[in-house]
Amino acid sequence: MAGKIFFIADTHFGHEAMIRFENRPFKDTADMEAKLIQNWNETVDPEDSVFMLGDFAFGDKDTVTRLCHALNGKKTLVLGNHDNHSPEWYRECGFDEASAWPIIIEGFWILSHEPLYINENMAYANIYGHVHGNPTYKDYCRQSICVCVERNDYRPVDFEAIKAKVLGN
Repeated sequence: MAGKIFFIADTHFGHEAMIRFENRPFKDTADMEAKLIQNWNETVDPEDSVFMLGDFAFGDKDTVTRLCHALNGKKTLVLGNHDNHSPEWYRECGFDEASAWPIIIEGFWILSHEPLYINENMAYANIYGHVHGNPTYKDYCRQSICVCVERNDYRPVDFEAIKAKVLGN
């Protein structure tokens, strides 16, 4: 992969109720879409890679395709509970890759939509979404980090920053 690597989860493009559910600072879905795209493209360059850890967008194929193409970077989707189509469908919309299953990178990082049980005796760490602003889950610890938009100023998070937080480097 060329460029930097980023992570983000739970953009929920087009999901009006999500604004209310999570007290998102947007007046409507159009405002949310504009700000999420702006934040993404200010953070991610076209040659960067982004792992979208689920719950990308509500809408038909044309809408999801438009949104996918509006965002910088080479995009990989790990399907979330609201991503109701096949991995192939999301690839047709513009994702470079899509997976219905967690992905392991660098032999250590498990990328999933929902948080996984990982304890300090396991040789893995989990990067996940799904929990939004739920205070039951920490932003990060030695074994995991949440990359939901609510916890990261509604923008993708740089992998090097994740490594520094989780690994303490």
